[in-house]
Amino acid sequence: MKTESSTYGLIDMEKTLLYSEKEIQKKVKKIAKEITKDYKDSKPLLIGVLKGSIIFLSDLIREIKTPIEIDFVDIKSYKGTESTKPELRLNTTHKIENREIILIDDILDTGKTMQLLKKEFKKRGAKKTKICTLLDKPSRRQVNIKPDYKGFEIPNVFVIGYGLDYNGKYRELPNIYKIKEK
Repeated sequence: MKTESSTYGLIDMEKTLLYSEKEIQKKVKKIAKEITKDYKDSKPLLIGVLKGSIIFLSDLIREIKTPIEIDFVDIKSYKGTESTKPELRLNTTHKIENREIILIDDILDTGKTMQLLKKEFKKRGAKKTKICTLLDKPSRRQVNIKPDYKGFEIPNVFVIGYGLDYNGKYRELPNIYKIKEK
């Protein structure tokens, strides 16, 4: 793996390429194909978890070949590299009752955010709620939850790029990098 320093303003950080843009796009297409197959006879509501999911969701919906609708929620669950208690800051605008929901996120880490959202949508009468994540980090899971659709399983490293951030920065990177402080 290629290691780089101080690129994109990563001062006092070292970044190592984890997944290239090409590898990511290949996984996005694979996930979209699975969703298309599973929902060929229905119209699921894809709910992106802001802000990290935006790039993944945008690429994913262009590859799904069945009718869908999209909506968003905003959850704050990180400060720097530390996971915090999830806080719902923006809720959906679509009706949830009797809908098939697919929660879209960039990474499934502790699972607390997805647990909160699944409970919320169950309370609101969702028919079924599934989880779709580009990255799955099961070594950090604190609740019993698994993704229904996933791209890559990663070890316990902090990652940036392709929507993933460090204090709001580096989401625009086309690749995914693991970072560590020097």
